[in-house]
Amino acid sequence: MLPTENRLRRREDFATAVRRGRRAGRPSLVVHLRSGATNPHAPGESAPPTRAGFVVSKAVGGAVVRNKVKRRLRHLMRDRVASLPPGSLVVVRALPAAGNADHAQLAQDLDAALERLLGGGAR
Repeated sequence: MLPTENRLRRREDFATAVRRGRRAGRPSLVVHLRSGATNPHAPGESAPPTRAGFVVSKAVGGAVVRNKVKRRLRHLMRDRVASLPPGSLVVVRALPAAGNADHAQLAQDLDAALERLLGGGAR
């Protein structure tokens, strides 16, 4: 499970990540990444934690399928949060193909999208 301090909850934070962040698409998901705060190492303050949120619409499937996809994505992000810059906002939007994708396919798509966003890979 993703720790509480790493969860994205506020609507404004989701909007910031989607509108002002970079985007990388894969067959089963789209990842939006807004890099860390303007000055994460300001005097007297520690770097804020990286936070991640998930968007799984009804197009993915019924309630059982949507919750399964969310659980899998949360589990996958738990291991990857440490590799992201401190203070980053990440929104993972599941596409309809995510409902039929297995755990390994979701992991592969998430890794490829994050690598592209962090490495600045070519489109």
